[in-house]
Amino acid sequence: MLKKLLHAGLFGLLAMSWLPAQAHSHHTAQNAQADLAIMSVAELPPEAHDTLRAIKQGGPFAYPRDGVVFGNFERVLPKRPRGYYHEYTVKTPGARNRGARRIIRGEPREYYYTDDHYKTFKQIQE
Repeated sequence: MLKKLLHAGLFGLLAMSWLPAQAHSHHTAQNAQADLAIMSVAELPPEAHDTLRAIKQGGPFAYPRDGVVFGNFERVLPKRPRGYYHEYTVKTPGARNRGARRIIRGEPREYYYTDDHYKTFKQIQE
């Protein structure tokens, strides 16, 4: 009996590994959207306050790529048409480049914060 259970378990694991990667990532993306954490503006790092202020004022922005379309290729944010989201850099003290922190703006006043270069997001609640 134990031998049959072990075989069934191994067969199940093997079957899962043969499923297309797309099936796994689609399921993960749906779960991530449903589980998106919320944070208040007060919880943002000080540099993010500056970025959020610049976004609302229409600039000026610290980096040339600020304001470009964010493709949401990771599918962590809710699915929207291309061009709906735009990304803005949140300065990282001591970083020699743009760093990993961003604010993503959706239309019209929807904001998300990531500090790990798009792996996870928190919706900013004003």
